[in-house]
Amino acid sequence: MADNTWSPSSWRNKPAAQDVVYPDREKLEKVLGKIRTLPPLVSPSEIERLRHQLAQVQRNQAFLLHAGDCAESFDACTHENIAAKIGLILSFSLIVIWGARKPVVRIGRIAGQYAKPRSSPTEKIGDREVLSFRGDNVNGLDPNDRTPDPDRMLSAYFHSTATLNHVRSLLTSGFASLHHPKDWSLSHVRSPALREEFERITEGLSDALEFTRTIGIGKESVSYEQGGGRGALGEVDFYTSHEGLMLDYEEAMTREFPVPSSLGSYASSSPQSSPTTVHYNTSAHFLWIGDRTRQLNGAHVEYFRGIRNPIGVKVGPSMKADELVRLLEIVNPNRENGKVTLITRYGAGKVEEHLPGHIRAVQESGHPVIWISDPMHGNTLTSSSGLKTRNFGTIISELTSCLRIHAECGSHLNGVSLEFTGELAEDGFSVTECLGGSMRLSEDQLPLRYQSFCDPRLNFEQSLDVAFLISDHFKKERTGGKKSYGDVLYSELGGRTLA
Repeated sequence: MADNTWSPSSWRNKPAAQDVVYPDREKLEKVLGKIRTLPPLVSPSEIERLRHQLAQVQRNQAFLLHAGDCAESFDACTHENIAAKIGLILSFSLIVIWGARKPVVRIGRIAGQYAKPRSSPTEKIGDREVLSFRGDNVNGLDPNDRTPDPDRMLSAYFHSTATLNHVRSLLTSGFASLHHPKDWSLSHVRSPALREEFERITEGLSDALEFTRTIGIGKESVSYEQGGGRGALGEVDFYTSHEGLMLDYEEAMTREFPVPSSLGSYASSSPQSSPTTVHYNTSAHFLWIGDRTRQLNGAHVEYFRGIRNPIGVKVGPSMKADELVRLLEIVNPNRENGKVTLITRYGAGKVEEHLPGHIRAVQESGHPVIWISDPMHGNTLTSSSGLKTRNFGTIISELTSCLRIHAECGSHLNGVSLEFTGELAEDGFSVTECLGGSMRLSEDQLPLRYQSFCDPRLNFEQSLDVAFLISDHFKKERTGGKKSYGDVLYSELGGRTLA
């Protein structure tokens, strides 16, 4: 639990990186006062359920999928975009479950991921220098709308509410059971060898699902709409997350609640005592500290150390091993299971240099952590036409390097963090933002359907490429087969040859 020196506002006594300066402070306080009175978006029981499931991930009994947009936009809060994103997350997790034979904990970068850190407070647009675009909850993408507006935080709350409400309605009405491998088209796969591998995996998955339905699991005699249950295959847990960047907003959404009584000894010290109260951030189930805001003496670490939510910490090449251990001591002094997820993001060319040392430092410290790989952020480049992009080959090279290095260090890679989207462009085809993959997207094809206003995302087909790779790896690990780094699937997807 947080000590007596912590409060939801104690971060204000620390230097805040990526701080937003609002010209109208009176309006800011009015908006924050309103947000403090609005209902929570998530409940303490949901947060505690996620903590329990993340403890299973930590013990290598489940796999963590953290995925979604780099940054959400208010305009993308539509049925089509939300359904496409949730559908992709469900399809991805189904493929991984089949290969790994373990549950997948699904955390979406959704219903609140509206802010984005920037390397500079200003940017040059033509011959003008304007404030950088900081995300829809701060200012506008239009160069003439760059003054930070507190009302955008209020709008972010209501867009998050609408998104979360629609996600919940989808997942409680049979949507999860619709994402069957028979519906996946493999026509985009250019390589015959790769298509054969994918077909083998989807056929095995389809057979497994048909078997469960044959013996009565997931087969309801009465539909959900006619009063029947959702079925075993239609019941899924889904959690929301965002980077805890805007501390004014996070403080306003932090509420004090009793720990649920079902948690036993944690809830109260004795049967006669009053329930223990803790602070939950009720804007999301899971929040993370970015690579630009993880200063040990900074405002973000101060805020994060006091909330009960499970948290993530981005770990990049600039993180020293001893700094990582000190950070863990601050945010998880009681060494609680399921509390901290380390999200590593080095770049394919730097993972070999940094990951082993970070693993050893954490192992020697005895801190319980979840390790997941973000193979996206360290592998961004600029195309010859000026578009930000990523090469699928370097993405999977970093991912498979993480799998191998963890195994060599006596550790486990517990999950993956991806920026992906299932949304379609106006012409009905997937977006074109990352190079390569089974569709062999080329640089001259990037402008065809490039829609991201932030970082480039894997499209539906490229995302399933990653899912097939992970699933195949874990299946071979279970059955004693050849590991994925070096086989036909890895090489056909453009993975870098390992020394």
